Amino acid sequence: MDRGAWLQECRRIAEERFDTLFAPTYDRDEAPASPTHWRCVAAVIDRCPPGGRILDAACGTGRYFGMILQAGRQVVGVDQSGGMLTEARAKHPEVTVEKVGLQELTFVAEFDAAICVDAMENVFPEDWPTVLANLRRTLRDGGHLYLTVERIDQQKLTAAYDEATAAGLPVLPGETGRGGGYHYYPAPEQVAAWVSGAGLRVVEEATSEGTGYSYLHLLTQASS
Repeated sequence: MDRGAWLQECRRIAEERFDTLFAPTYDRDEAPASPTHWRCVAAVIDRCPPGGRILDAACGTGRYFGMILQAGRQVVGVDQSGGMLTEARAKHPEVTVEKVGLQELTFVAEFDAAICVDAMENVFPEDWPTVLANLRRTLRDGGHLYLTVERIDQQKLTAAYDEATAAGLPVLPGETGRGGGYHYYPAPEQVAAWVSGAGLRVVEEATSEGTGYSYLHLLTQASS
């Protein structure tokens, strides 16, 4: 199976699933954000000047819109799922949202800060440098970016990788491609290299535990 064609199909399926399956019940059924998620979003807000602009990239249904607005900052949301954006608009019609994927972001120095929460696990390894560069480019000098990196137990990851390769899928180490859909779990040292290569400096990091997974939380700053 051609890897490029498979990745395109994975992305198409993911968009379709979020549009039709997840969007209508996402706010009801999705696990709530951890206290660490909320604390890191608050840290981004605190580092954004009053009235400043924050980009919520892969905003989904706009979980963090209210918090940002209540703090006196502006927010713009982008997501590749039109269904998720429909839910976000229904909750916050005053917020500008745009249907665009992380790989296609074209903003240049338009935001004081950005967040990309619980989304990077859907990004292919080939696209990580592009996505991080796109997010860095959205920021004004000195702006902050908060992103999360999902992790799972290595034994589970190895088993999922073995299952995918046995099924003939052109996966790379760290990828899973069956059952719940595509996910990628990069090694921490690879994440660190990509973040640094995008011109971002980690200023804070933390972890949070979920059921069968965890998140690495990275608060970064655009370096000159």
